[in-house]
Amino acid sequence: MPRETYAALQAKIEKEINKLQKKAEVLQTKRRKPVISSIVASMREYNITPEEIIAAYGGTPKAPRASAGRKSAPVAKRQVAPKYRHPKTGETWSGRGKAPRWLTAEEAEGNSRDTFLIAE
Repeated sequence: MPRETYAALQAKIEKEINKLQKKAEVLQTKRRKPVISSIVASMREYNITPEEIIAAYGGTPKAPRASAGRKSAPVAKRQVAPKYRHPKTGETWSGRGKAPRWLTAEEAEGNSRDTFLIAE
């Protein structure tokens, strides 16, 4: 009985892996259909629109994900109104994060941070 080469064994194993992956995909498709039908029925029963689902899911419609284990896209940060303004240059700072260079330079000269507060 002739011995199989490493390449032949590897090809045989890869063929079996592909066959099993296809079986797994078919099984998943069969299991998903009733779940999707149930979701659609519930949406109709409660008058839920796809847009409401998208909003509840957290964002804009995108292409289906390849894997459910991925993290969702980061939510856009809200813009914060400026709290401080440099009177000469008009540069602003929200008061969040590291202080800008113009403010640290002014503080180094002895000016108080409060003098740059924007009156509301």
